[in-house]
Amino acid sequence: MTTQKILIVEDTEDNRRIMRDILTNAGYAVMEAHDGRSAVEMAAALKPDLILMDIQLPVLSGYEAAARIKEDPTLHYIPIVAVTSYALSGDEEKARAAGCSGYLAKPFSPRQMLAIVREYLA
Repeated sequence: MTTQKILIVEDTEDNRRIMRDILTNAGYAVMEAHDGRSAVEMAAALKPDLILMDIQLPVLSGYEAAARIKEDPTLHYIPIVAVTSYALSGDEEKARAAGCSGYLAKPFSPRQMLAIVREYLA
């Protein structure tokens, strides 16, 4: 079985490190982007099995990056989970409208994150 690849898109190094540690310890291959533009470029180049997308990002927002990935016929099948501290009413709907399949509010527990990752990679 090949190792499943996850693209973490997060501009805060501490958050990337936490997510990277949780996912690599669970046996996933992890790639990292720190802004929305690199997320779109890395998704096209690396074709990850799942994208965990922060919403507040420099260069391109997570909404815009998700929408661009979903517009690409070679990438539209990749599930994108919005990972955000935006937990206001309507934010989940906005993330889904941009093309996100799932939504994970920060702060999250390692168990919560792994459960949603496994749900989309099953």
